[in-house]
Formats: sequence, C-alpha cells, structure tokens
Amino acid sequence: MAGIDLGVSVEAPAARVGPLLFARLKLRLIAGNLRGDTTRLLGFVFTLIAAIVVAFFGFLTMAMLRIAPAEVAQDAGIVVFTMFLVGWAVVPLLAFGLDDTLDPSRLALLPLRTRQLAAGMFASSVTGVWPVATLVIVSGAIVGLARGAGGVVIGVVAVLLQFALCIVVSRLVTTSLSGVLRTRRGRDVLAISVIFVIVAAQLPNLILNRGLGGDPLTLLHGAAAALRWTPPGMAAHAIADGGAVALVELAVLAALTVLLGWLWIVALRRAMVTTDASTEAASVRNSRGLLARLLPDGRLAAVATKELKYARRDPRGRVGWFASLAVTGILAFSLGGQEGAPPGPGLAVGPACLGALMISLQSCNSFGIDGRSVWMNSVVYATARDWRTDLAGRHLAVATIAAPVLVLLALLAATLAGNPVWALLAVPLAWGILGVGLGVGALTSALLPYTVPDRLNAFTGAAPGQGGIAFMGSFGAMIGTGLLALPAVLPVLFGLTWAVLLALPYGVLIAWGGRRIAGNIAYARYPEILESISRPA
Repeated sequence: MAGIDLGVSVEAPAARVGPLLFARLKLRLIAGNLRGDTTRLLGFVFTLIAAIVVAFFGFLTMAMLRIAPAEVAQDAGIVVFTMFLVGWAVVPLLAFGLDDTLDPSRLALLPLRTRQLAAGMFASSVTGVWPVATLVIVSGAIVGLARGAGGVVIGVVAVLLQFALCIVVSRLVTTSLSGVLRTRRGRDVLAISVIFVIVAAQLPNLILNRGLGGDPLTLLHGAAAALRWTPPGMAAHAIADGGAVALVELAVLAALTVLLGWLWIVALRRAMVTTDASTEAASVRNSRGLLARLLPDGRLAAVATKELKYARRDPRGRVGWFASLAVTGILAFSLGGQEGAPPGPGLAVGPACLGALMISLQSCNSFGIDGRSVWMNSVVYATARDWRTDLAGRHLAVATIAAPVLVLLALLAATLAGNPVWALLAVPLAWGILGVGLGVGALTSALLPYTVPDRLNAFTGAAPGQGGIAFMGSFGAMIGTGLLALPAVLPVLFGLTWAVLLALPYGVLIAWGGRRIAGNIAYARYPEILESISRPA
C-alpha cells in the first residue's frame, strides 16, 4: 500500500476548511453539551431568554434616541459605541479558560494555515447568543441616528464595521495575552485589573453623589467630545452625519479594522510557536503558617493552614476578597459623602455588615474548591465529628483574615461618615454577621455543592450546567444570612446600642449550630457531595 498513489493531497483537507465549518462546529458543541443534561439545558434556556430581553430593550433604547435632540442623540451614540468596544476588549478576558475557542493553543495541532485559523476563530466568535444580541443592539443606532435613505445605507455599513471591530479587538487582546493568562501571575494581574476597572466605573456615580458633578447633558457632551475621534466615535458620527464626511470616516474605520485583523494574525502566528509558560515547573516551599504554629497538631490546624494557602495562592479566592473590599469601600465612600444624608451610626454599620456578608458568601460552597481531592477525606473522616472539624478549620481560616479586615472597613466607613467612634458599633455587628454567614454557608456547602472548575480563569463560578445550583446556593445563603442576622442588627438600628455586645456571641452560636447540622448532613451525603464537586468542566 505504501507505493500506491491514492490520489489524496495533504492540502485537500485544509482547503475545505472554512469559517462556516468552525461556526457549525461551535453549534454542534453547544448542542452536544446540552444533550442529556436537564440542568445545562435549563441554564442555556435562561441565558437565551436573558440575551433576547437585553437585545430587545437595548435595540429599543438605541432606537428611542430618534426622539432626542440630534446633538444629544449623537453624543449618546458615540458613548454607547465606545462602551461596546471596551466591553468586547475586557469581557472575553474574563471568559479565558472557560471558552476554549478563545485560547489559540487549543487549535495549535490542527493542520491549518494561520489565515484559515484566524477566519475560523472569527466565525466562532460571532456564533452565539450574545454576539447576536450585541449586533441587534448596535443596529438600533440606525433607527435612532440615521437621517434619510443615505444615512440608513451608511448606518448599515457603520454597524457592521463597528461589530467587526469589536470582534477583532477582542481576538487581538485575548490572543496577545494568551501566554500570560495561562500563568498564575498573569491571572492574578487580570483579576486585580478587572476589579480596578469595576471600581473605576463607579466613579461617575460617586462624583454625582458627592455633588461634584454638573449638568448630565454637559457631562455627556464632554465625554462624547473626547471620544469623537476614536474608531467607535467615528462609526456613530458617520451614522448621524450621513454625508461625505461619513464616507471618509467609514474608510478610516475599515482600514483600521483590516490593520487590527492583520495584527491579530501576526499575534496568532506567534502564539502558535511560543512556549507555553504555564507548563514550566514552579518552585515549592515547605513552610508552616502561623495557625499551624499556634494550634496543636491535628485536623483543625491542617485544614485551616490549607485554606489559608488557597487564599494566598488561588486567584479565584483573591478575586472574592478583592471584590468584597472594593464593593464595601465604594458603599462607604458613597454613603459617607452623599449630600443631604442624615448622619448616624448606620452609615458605618451598613458598609461593615455588607462586607461581612460578602466575605461569608465565599464559604457557601466550601468543598467545591477541593474538587476530586475530597475523596481523600473518606480515608480519615470516619464520623460526623470529623466533618464538623473540617468545617471548623475552614471557618477559622476565613475568620483569621476577615476579622482584621472588617475592623479596617468599619473604621474607614465610620471616618467617612464623620464619627470614628461609630466603628465600635460596626465591628461587633460585622463579626456577628460573619459568624451567621459562615453557619449558613456550611449548610449550603452540604446541601447545594457544585464544581468549581480548575481552569485558567480566576472568575470561574461553576461547571457548565451547574450555574443554577450556584445561584441557588449563593442567593439562599444571602437570604438566610440576612434573615438570621436581623435579631442582632435590628436592636442596634432602633437605638439599643448595648445589643452589640450580643452580636458576636450570637454569630458564634449560629456558626457552631450550622457546622453541627452541616457536619451530620455531609457525613450522610458524602457520595453525593463528591459527585457534585467532581463534574467535568
């Protein structure tokens, strides 16, 4: 057979591969992922409904710009188009490690030329419910901004160029950073950067709350003037202008899109031949933490030390901590400087208690981060008391970090509110709510466990198909913590300040009770827990 010419060329398979094949492949993967799993199917249906609702109201909002003054409509279109481009540049980074089509290394072994690979990845990027929703929303600018038949024609071209620019920019960013995002240090930088962007997005609201802003239309015009000559600004202006200037802007936009596409192909070619830094060996240090030195040797110290190492090394853990601090800081800054707000201890108590609630929500799926390694617990966990000790070690690790952090947050909120003494009320309440949240989180960890995928992404929530379970666990923990915290919070808000002395013992009691019940449940449901946290992602 070796000497027989079968008439098959090695170039033939590559020649038949086009963008349509990649689009069909992604649709097949989506359909196959949903087959036979009701939970995943319900999650996809929920996502589809959400995308349809967002697309409808987004299109309607953009179309309603037609009833606004021409200058205001144009300024709004420029700002919205820019926000879409920024969103497409940032949001795919959050999905890196979740969506395999974003990582070029997944396709490195395919016998394809770089240009074929780029065209296929572009096609897979536009295949999905959210890309279609984006295109529908942006198309609303044709109704809201275009004037006359010529403006409509130019608007169609501008919308397509804007959409193509968003896709190309997102691909260029993810491909250029793919090597860095595979490393732990790169994921840490991404997590911190994204949280910083989220915090920065709240600055306009904080400025307005503090009375530092001006007329909203003036602010909108100023932002649009600054973004006028950016690529999305030119696209929106071209739709509103509809004349000769619009044709020049479309030509510039098309040339820029082609240039960025070429840069993406160059980055893709480089990514295909660059060594994957994530496979390099890392140094491991054998060290004992502070808790391991203070506590006697045993299961409690071992579990607490392990959890502290997770908090220090795992980017997913740091994201939760940073997000809690950021949200609490923003709330304290907003409430403390809001004009006309009546002064009172609630301005300090509220942010501190919210911070405690957000920190405790990280414990609503305590076993998920361990994944399949939980099977080793069955070797040594012979009684329900062993599971209670495991949960106690996890809670001790959280409290070791959270207790001083909540003191700082309470002091910050009280200072911004104008009376640092109010921190004396906020700290015990925050510690009490933390204990309540840990007790409720122990119950949700035993009743509603789910897989936390060991992926590259620091923002991974749950394995595909378990989003509904993750939502129920988090939402249930939040509601349960809020209800159980009312006996500790309400007396203080009604003026019985001495009741703060009971907040911490109350929280410790709830945490102990939650661990006791959850330990018995976990002991009885160990096989189900292991199955739930070991789903393939």
